[in-house]
Amino acid sequence: MLRISQLRKVFSNGSGVEMTALDNVNLDVRPGDFITIIGSNGAGKSTLLNVIAGVYEVDEGEIWIDGENVTNQPEYRRAHLIGRVFQDPMIGTAASMTIEENLAMAMKRAKRLRLVPGVTAKDRARFRELLAVLGLGLENRLQEPVGLLSGGQRQALTLLMATISNPKLLLLDEHTAALDPKTAEMICQLTKRIVENRELTVLMVTHDLKQALELGNRTIMMDQGQIILDLQDPERADMTVDELLDQFEAVRGKRLLDDRVLLV
Repeated sequence: MLRISQLRKVFSNGSGVEMTALDNVNLDVRPGDFITIIGSNGAGKSTLLNVIAGVYEVDEGEIWIDGENVTNQPEYRRAHLIGRVFQDPMIGTAASMTIEENLAMAMKRAKRLRLVPGVTAKDRARFRELLAVLGLGLENRLQEPVGLLSGGQRQALTLLMATISNPKLLLLDEHTAALDPKTAEMICQLTKRIVENRELTVLMVTHDLKQALELGNRTIMMDQGQIILDLQDPERADMTVDELLDQFEAVRGKRLLDDRVLLV
């Protein structure tokens, strides 16, 4: 469903100093795979999501989504294939627009633009049904501005918006990291439910090693722009965090010492 071949991305600071963010990355993702992506800061995790989404152009390699070569397509051309949720709950929604307006905008993301009423009665009925599943009471607040919602409510809405059109690929970039533990767990469980119900293909960046092993069916670890581990069930199913760290040490000859990874 997603095929990444010999991907390379280099950033320059303008003074001749270059940093290789992705170094010959190869990845084959099957339909329905839920892959968690881990690694220390600067490992290339978010850069990988950004090049898949078209935010950055690649220097070498190819990206195929659902049989379509999107390597040289700008971000807006491949947007209909991809849903995305960011770490900051404020990024994925328009604060001044109402809940129903945000959902209507997301629903039309994968459709050809034409002149139709912004939100129809049929749309509202569908929005209420979808929002009710969240269990947050948002189905009764359709005409309230999104800016009035809490961070957790806003992230739940963003997740719904990212999946409302059944994208070929869902990208989650540390989408629970900015939330308190209770809210993060709620968003995590909601993510599992939506992904399972819609049978979505997912790439999820996380710093939480325990979460990385509990969610989905596959975990990849990145280091210095490379994929160094690719763990799949059933091998991954009973793996502990300590065993995961041991695997990193076996491959790299050093211990993973990123405090942000180890202390979550």
